Amino acid sequence: MTVQQYSQFIAGVDEVGRGPLAGPVIAAAVILDPDNQIDGLRDSKKLTEKRRQQLSVIIQERAASFAFGRAEVEEIDELNILHASLLAMQRAVLALHIQPDHALVDGNRAPALSCSVTTIIKGDDKEDAIAAASIIAKVKRDQEMLDLHQSFPDYGFDRHKGYPTRLHIQALQQHGVTIHHRRSFRPVREALSGN
Repeated sequence: MTVQQYSQFIAGVDEVGRGPLAGPVIAAAVILDPDNQIDGLRDSKKLTEKRRQQLSVIIQERAASFAFGRAEVEEIDELNILHASLLAMQRAVLALHIQPDHALVDGNRAPALSCSVTTIIKGDDKEDAIAAASIIAKVKRDQEMLDLHQSFPDYGFDRHKGYPTRLHIQALQQHGVTIHHRRSFRPVREALSGN
């Protein structure tokens, strides 16, 4: 698929943070500037942390438009993680200062948008705009989890970013559940019930 099939403004959309036991899910939408190319865009998970941070700065400097959307822990618990992720992506697109004519969304489910949408499985490896969205979303979420670590140092958020590692589950059992944990996720429910 080529961008030329659609009108001028194509947004890449991706989210980060579906799997963690704590913290928000954060989405980003990016409209790249075809006259201001960015080299090295790819799935954020395949980049080093240092390279992600470098690219995040470049993307935000060179993109025609970018924006973030999020769904908080309470929304994740109320809606479920899939619907919260779609809500975060919708919010990211709505926050763009240029509204796109078309959106390329990573995955196989699309948020409700006013423009046309194409979903692309593993889109962050296939479309630069989706890769750019995945990079800036991951850098933003990782930084939020590092900030959260300052308030809750016993949980190791600086290391696992909220994902269900052995260290994190041990911390839940030892220190209990914080307000930042997703109560609808089984390891958190089990920690609450004392299992």
